Amino acid sequence: MSTPTSLSALDVRAVITTYRELLHAHRNVINRLNVYPVPDGDTGTNMALTMDSVYSALEPLRPEATLGEVARAVAHGSLMGARGNSGVILSQLLRGLVGAFPERGNVDAPALATALGRADELARQAVARPVEGTILSVARAGARGALDHDDSLAALARGARDAAADALAHTPEQLPALRRAGVVDSGGSGLLLLFCALCFVVTGDAVPEVPPIESIVVRDGAPDDDETVTNDLRYEVMYLLDADDAKMHAFRDVWTGLGDSIVIVGGDGLYNCHIHTDDVGAAIEAALDAGRPREIRVTDLNDQIIEERWVRDASSAPWSEDSPAPTTAVIAVVVGDGVGRIFRSLGVRQLVLGGQSMNPSTGDLVAAVRASGSRQVVLLPNNKNVVAAALQVPALVDQTVRVVATTSIVGGFSALLAYDPDAEADENAEAMTASAQNVVAGEVTQAVRGAETEVGTVREGEWIGLHDSTVLAVSDSVSGAANRLLAVLVRPEHELVTIIEGDGSTPAATGRVREFLAEEYPHVTVEVHHGGQPLYPYLFGIE
Repeated sequence: MSTPTSLSALDVRAVITTYRELLHAHRNVINRLNVYPVPDGDTGTNMALTMDSVYSALEPLRPEATLGEVARAVAHGSLMGARGNSGVILSQLLRGLVGAFPERGNVDAPALATALGRADELARQAVARPVEGTILSVARAGARGALDHDDSLAALARGARDAAADALAHTPEQLPALRRAGVVDSGGSGLLLLFCALCFVVTGDAVPEVPPIESIVVRDGAPDDDETVTNDLRYEVMYLLDADDAKMHAFRDVWTGLGDSIVIVGGDGLYNCHIHTDDVGAAIEAALDAGRPREIRVTDLNDQIIEERWVRDASSAPWSEDSPAPTTAVIAVVVGDGVGRIFRSLGVRQLVLGGQSMNPSTGDLVAAVRASGSRQVVLLPNNKNVVAAALQVPALVDQTVRVVATTSIVGGFSALLAYDPDAEADENAEAMTASAQNVVAGEVTQAVRGAETEVGTVREGEWIGLHDSTVLAVSDSVSGAANRLLAVLVRPEHELVTIIEGDGSTPAATGRVREFLAEEYPHVTVEVHHGGQPLYPYLFGIE
C-alpha cells in the first residue's frame, strides 16, 4: 500500500473504526489490568463503549463528509457517550485532537503533531488532580513522540506509538499500586491501541494480537510502609450537565471538595462530569447551581471490587474436564464458589464466571461452548444482564446451542432439575425452560443509596428484598428483609424454599429465616446451601 502524507476525512474514520475494534478485542485484558486509580474495574469496557458512541455518531455521515464534519461527529459522540474515568479522559483526548483539525482538506504531519499536543494539554486540564503513571502519561509521551518525528506522517505515527509504548512500560515505576500488582496501567494500555490504529491506517503495520487472558497475572500485595494507599471513596457519579459556562469554575471548586478522580470535559453549554465520592447527593446537587444534570449514573465501586476479585481469583483455577462429553452439555454463568459447586453437582459441563456487575461477554460464552466437547449445548445465563449476550452465541459457533433464558441463579438450579445429558438439545431446552418457570426467585442485598420505592423510602445501608429487580421489602437487618420478602413471595401452593447463603449471611440470620418459615409456612420444606456469592447474602428459590 502507498503511505499517505496526510490524513483525510476517510482516514480519520478508518482510524476510529480500527481503534474501536481493537478496544473490543482487548477489552477483557484491559479490564483485568485495572488496579488504579480505585476501584474502577471496567476500564476496557468503558473505553470500548465510549468508542461505540463515536462510531455511532460517524455512521450517518455520507462518504464524502468533510474533515470538519467528521471532527464534529467525533467530538460530539465522545462527549455524549463517555463512560467511566477512563472513558471521559479518552473523550477529552479525542475532542482535543479533532478540535485542531481544519474544516476542509487533510491533516499533514506537523498539524497532527500539534493536534496531539493540544489533546494532551486539554486532557490534563480536565482532570482535577493529574496522576503520572496513568493514561495521561501515555498520552503525553505519544504527543511528544509525534512532535519529535513530524517530518513524515509514517514517522509520526510510529514515533507516537513507540513513545507511548515505552511510557506504558514505565508506569509501574510511577505508581506503587501497579508495581505491587506487577502490571502496567489499564487506561494507558487502552490508549496505546489508538496509536496502533493510527499506524495500521498510515503504514499498514500489524495491530497487536490479544494476549491470552490467563497470561495477565495480577499479584496481590500489601503497600509498603512508605507508600500511600489509594483512596477508598465508594461511589462513581457521572452525568451530562447542561450548564452556563461561566458557572463551571465554581462547580469545579465544589466538586474538588467532594471527592477524587474528577474529570469534567465539554464546553459551549454541555459537559460530561465524572467523580468518585462518598456523598452522592452533594455531587448531584452541585450541578443544580450550575445548570441541569441528566443521564445520571451512580455506581457502587465496592460492588465492582468484590466481584472483580472473585472472578479474577476463580478464573485462575479452571475446572478440569475428565469425563466424556455428553450428548448435550450445559454451560452456566455463575458467581460464588459454592454456587459453582452446586451447578457442577447438577451436571454442568462448563462454568463461565461473572455476575451482576461483571457480565461475561459473548466471546466468553462462545469459548465455553467450544470447550464443552459436545455437539449440542444448552446455555444458562442466570442473570437478566447476560441473556442478550447469550442469545448471540448460537450464530457464532458450529455446535447446536439453545439458550434457556434464566435470569437468576435459582432459576438455573430449577432448570437443571429437568436436564438429561443423553437427550437432544431441543428436548432439554423445552424441559429445562418449563422447569425454570416453576421457580420464584428472590434476592436480599444492601441499598447503596437512598431511593423511593413501591414499599416506601429506602435509606442507604438498609437491607432490601428484591424480585424481578423490584424492591418488595425493606429492613434494618438482613434477616428482617429476608423474612419480609418471603412473606410476599411464598404462596399456599408452594412446597419448597431453597436458601443460597452468600457473603454477609450469618448462622444467626439464617436461623431466624428458617424459624420464620417454620412458623408461617409449616408445610414448606426448607433447603439451605452455601453459595458464597458476593453482594447478595441470600438468594431464594420458591417452588
